[in-house]
Amino acid sequence: MHRSRFSTLLIDVPRDEAPAATSFWSATLGVLARPVPNEEQFTGLPGSFPGLVMAIQAVGDQARYHLDIETDDVDAETARLVGLGAVEISRWLDCRTLRVPGGHLLCVIPQHSDPETFEKYSQVWD
Repeated sequence: MHRSRFSTLLIDVPRDEAPAATSFWSATLGVLARPVPNEEQFTGLPGSFPGLVMAIQAVGDQARYHLDIETDDVDAETARLVGLGAVEISRWLDCRTLRVPGGHLLCVIPQHSDPETFEKYSQVWD
């Protein structure tokens, strides 16, 4: 048995466009952009969506959106999603990147939200 939940919306933008994208989304959503400590490729947009993380991610690739699923068991959640039709395409640290039916990216990441939020919004899977 494990738990998981949709936790994060990431706006992936080419590195050189990250400052302009950050300014745009910060002004659009009416929130202050904040660099994420020790993770220079991320700029958080706290307060955009209560209970969720929203951030700009500077990437060496094309612009896109991707979602993160946080879980208390990365292996079990990855296996569950692969069983639903996703394909694992890469790994980075403790995270797994999947391509899901329809072609979108989805990352499976270790639990990062506070325990109360995780408990409140996560689903239990067998």
